Amino acid sequence: MVAARYLTLVWPGLPWLWLRGSLLGLVLALAFAVAVDVCVLTTWIWTGLVDPPLAIAIWAGTAAIWVLATVSALGNFPVSLGSGREAEADALFVRGRDAYLARDWTAAEAALHELLAIAPTDGEAQLLLATLLRRVGRLAEARSALKKLSASDSGRPWGAAITRELARVAEADDAAANADAAATLPLRGDPPAAVSEKKAA
Repeated sequence: MVAARYLTLVWPGLPWLWLRGSLLGLVLALAFAVAVDVCVLTTWIWTGLVDPPLAIAIWAGTAAIWVLATVSALGNFPVSLGSGREAEADALFVRGRDAYLARDWTAAEAALHELLAIAPTDGEAQLLLATLLRRVGRLAEARSALKKLSASDSGRPWGAAITRELARVAEADDAAANADAAATLPLRGDPPAAVSEKKAA
């Protein structure tokens, strides 16, 4: 399986496109495809279109792109979506989880953001961050994070948990709306001035 992953190095941009679904990887792969097409067309099909020195230059440029992209990918080979956490990311997750369990929301959020900066496809960390956002009352952010996670490949193993969290966010939204409505409703015997003050608040 590891060998199959390294076969993606054959085509520039493919490691990032295949293993991470990167848009930049797609752009690079398509650009290299166009460069190869131009090389083939000018060398074997429309031979009179360009002079031989220019055709050699086009081939040399395409080869340089391939070498640079391959060396770059080897130096920074992307981790696939399904792979486990690296040691640093795992330590950050444990720190964030422990802070969450201790109700230290600030420390937990900081650790999870730090983790997601180095492992942006860590579904478990994204789910924990969304749960934290719901717990501190940032419901719109929590809902957005959960919807983004549910639409991604890294959210697939957490489908049931995401559904439960979205339901809890909806319940919290309803409770907040009911509390707001109750705050603006006049109580029996309230004078008109008191009702106006409640509405203004």
